[in-house]
Amino acid sequence: MNDAIIEATAPEGAVTRHHIEAVLRGHGSASIRFAGWNLTEADLNGLDFHGCEFVRCRAGHANLSSCNFTEARFLFCDFNNTKWRGTIVSSAFFQDCKLTGAQMAVANTLMSPAFERCLLINANLRGLSFRRGQLDGVDFQGADLRETDFRDAVLTGCSLREANVTNARFEGADLRGADLCSLQLADASRFKGAIISKKQAGELLSGLGLKVV
Repeated sequence: MNDAIIEATAPEGAVTRHHIEAVLRGHGSASIRFAGWNLTEADLNGLDFHGCEFVRCRAGHANLSSCNFTEARFLFCDFNNTKWRGTIVSSAFFQDCKLTGAQMAVANTLMSPAFERCLLINANLRGLSFRRGQLDGVDFQGADLRETDFRDAVLTGCSLREANVTNARFEGADLRGADLCSLQLADASRFKGAIISKKQAGELLSGLGLKVV
């Protein structure tokens, strides 16, 4: 967290692109904290939020495409059904956020973003990189995880129920703390190289009517 971060006063009601541009322009290259801002349906395409912090903000259906959120922090925010096409989220941090239905496919990640206790239910994360990332308490239920990179990532308390993991990469990923209950034996090859527990292996084999003793 940037100790020199400047808090911007939230205007009443929904915020427009004009409000955000004025704040960013007024503070130059300083990191800004947006606390309690209503960004619902705002078009923020292409804006630079490097190092900024969002606390208890609402941004349902906002367009965040091509923005720069490098090292940005999102705390207790509701960003459901947001668009992140071409957005830079390297080293971004999300905690206790709702990102249900978010369209984060083809977002750019040089360094993986971190997620703690976030909802990514039915989100489109196709091709996103979580390589070597720490994912704690993330709900990926029903998410599109095709071609997503989880190599060497650690998933603790995460759910992959009904997620589409076609062509996703899990080599070296630690899935011992993840919910894989919906995994079928036919899907097992998609998790090649991942680390799972004996209990998870037993649940997988039980789908064939086999008992592990």
